[in-house]
Amino acid sequence: MLQLTAIPPYSPVEPVTEVLHGVPITDPYRWLEDQESTRTREWLAAQTQYARAYLDAIPARDRIRERIRELLDVETYDSIQQVGNKYVFRKRVSGQEQPCIFLREGPDGEDQLLIDPQDRGTGNHTAVKPIRFSPHGHLMLYEVKEGGERTGTFELLDIQERKTLPDTLPRGYLRGLAFAPDSRSFYYAHEPVSARRPHYRSACHHIIGTNFKDDREVFCAGENERVRLHVIPGDNHLGFLVVWFLNKTYTSFWHWSLESEQLPQQLIEKAEYSFGPIFLGDRLLAITNRDSANSRIVEILLREGQEPEFVNLVPETDSPLRSWVATKDRIFVSYTRGSKTEIQIFDLSGTRLGQLPTAENDTVHLMGASTGGDELFYEQESFTKPSQIYRYSTHTAEASLWKELTVPFESRHYGHLQVCFSSADGTSIPIFLVGRHEVLRNGLQPTIMTSYGGFGVPMTPQYSVFVAFLIELGCLFALPGIRGGSEFGVGWHNAAKRWNRHVAVDDFLAAAEWLINTGHTDPGRLAIFGGSNSGLLVGAALTQRPLLFRAAVCLAPLLDMLRYHLFDQAYISREEFGTADDPADFPALMTYSPYHHVREGVAYPATMVISGDKDQNCNPLHARKMVARLQAANASDYPILLDYSRFRGHSPVLPLSERIEALTDRMAFVCDQLKLPV
Repeated sequence: MLQLTAIPPYSPVEPVTEVLHGVPITDPYRWLEDQESTRTREWLAAQTQYARAYLDAIPARDRIRERIRELLDVETYDSIQQVGNKYVFRKRVSGQEQPCIFLREGPDGEDQLLIDPQDRGTGNHTAVKPIRFSPHGHLMLYEVKEGGERTGTFELLDIQERKTLPDTLPRGYLRGLAFAPDSRSFYYAHEPVSARRPHYRSACHHIIGTNFKDDREVFCAGENERVRLHVIPGDNHLGFLVVWFLNKTYTSFWHWSLESEQLPQQLIEKAEYSFGPIFLGDRLLAITNRDSANSRIVEILLREGQEPEFVNLVPETDSPLRSWVATKDRIFVSYTRGSKTEIQIFDLSGTRLGQLPTAENDTVHLMGASTGGDELFYEQESFTKPSQIYRYSTHTAEASLWKELTVPFESRHYGHLQVCFSSADGTSIPIFLVGRHEVLRNGLQPTIMTSYGGFGVPMTPQYSVFVAFLIELGCLFALPGIRGGSEFGVGWHNAAKRWNRHVAVDDFLAAAEWLINTGHTDPGRLAIFGGSNSGLLVGAALTQRPLLFRAAVCLAPLLDMLRYHLFDQAYISREEFGTADDPADFPALMTYSPYHHVREGVAYPATMVISGDKDQNCNPLHARKMVARLQAANASDYPILLDYSRFRGHSPVLPLSERIEALTDRMAFVCDQLKLPV
């Protein structure tokens, strides 16, 4: 293991004490919340220099980079959109920094380049993505992002002329866009970053070729930071979905016929259930958990002067309904049953017709379908098999391989098994073990572990370059299906939600103890990693049981759980985590908030925290403050590093060269700390 001789940069302690519900809380690094201050930028520069002194000196770094390049620099396809006989998608060929947008006439036509982000001359951090076609397929809405920002600009391309129109929505959040039936105008809900009234929520009608200042407002949801207005497109109808993120999440919905002179009709008023509508011709369908914890699909019947009627099309089952898409004559519904994905097929009257033909142990993602077409695209992958894209025809009821991601990874050498262990309260938790066949047969191995434990996200078999690289080197990969996911229904999610959040951490720590007690690994060979909510899980685990782990990689995390809701739009997670403003939530947050559980003089594992300026989901202040606190408190000789970039955010849109370098850093860190033979 490489010895780090330099000491971490000095982080001035400037305590700020607040009293929350009678409890004094001191924050020593509040000043690091100011992202653009001169002293924060100087501190970040010093942290980068400190991290690079260690990472660049790791002897196997060049060999690691070479292998990472082989795994990442492959041809990829995503974001498939279809209208009529036209297919639009993103494709990145080997050696290209960012994907381009292509058009294909017919399923087997040649790929024609539509948009190359490099042609914009704005650098490698510019990324593009197709969003929506006009009804006749001659206009395409696409998004332009700079780095990992959540916001984007939105442009219109005349496909036949290969010309970008001047009708550009400026940088901001687009909450829905619907083309008019004649494609000469569109309706949209947009929140510009530079808006004079940033919290005013309205939908407008724009005639293509005119000035946006002349747009007509067609719907208003008021002026409130905690309200979101979404436009739901239909052939001759529009929906206005309004969501309030208050003490609870409330949903309202208005229906508007474009052929009518009447005002939009309110169908739902501040409901406490979820409601996700689509228009299918003249029909209004929706996914909802109203009277159905695991969700169902309903048709909304409208009758003059009466309450709308919710009629079951796809009833609730004993498994969570994860996602759904509709074609002109079929509904495809994705369920999670334990750790397996199942896609059921229904006709438009709700009659079950069968199941999508997929591999038993693979995870399947519904990629999309056109409500006016008869095709579905879906993606299939496993721990050891990279993504394969399939095209399913409702006309022939047959699936064909549309594109296979070809990666130089020998899947036949690897396998997985699933067993169970007992958590601290006796609950049986499933866990996947993945690795070389001989690793699965043998004992004591270097091991990496992750999980998620929140928002009802289940742990299913998925391909990861991070994992593929490490299991090639003989690591065992462990993936427990801890509570907070939805492997066993909504109750599995609720068991680790809000006041019970500590249960997800308990399950994760129990998984680590089980791996050690059963002889699969030991604390000197166990590393954990995770991003976003999983980064919170990693932060909680390493602060509660630091001696249980040798290394931790914590990506784009939430870590100060007493202040997370005050930044960006993180308040939308109130129902998942609670907030410190609520006296009922405060004690639960204090039991696991990683930033508040760092203790002086504790020997912490080697830790790499990863974030960047563009992250508007998990504000980078969490990473900055946590690194300062860990570096000051740490009594071990193991490094505490901050990997930080101005361009990194929550969206995975960094250029290829930076992705290779970033993953090389993470792999070099893990390999050095676990003493893996590269």
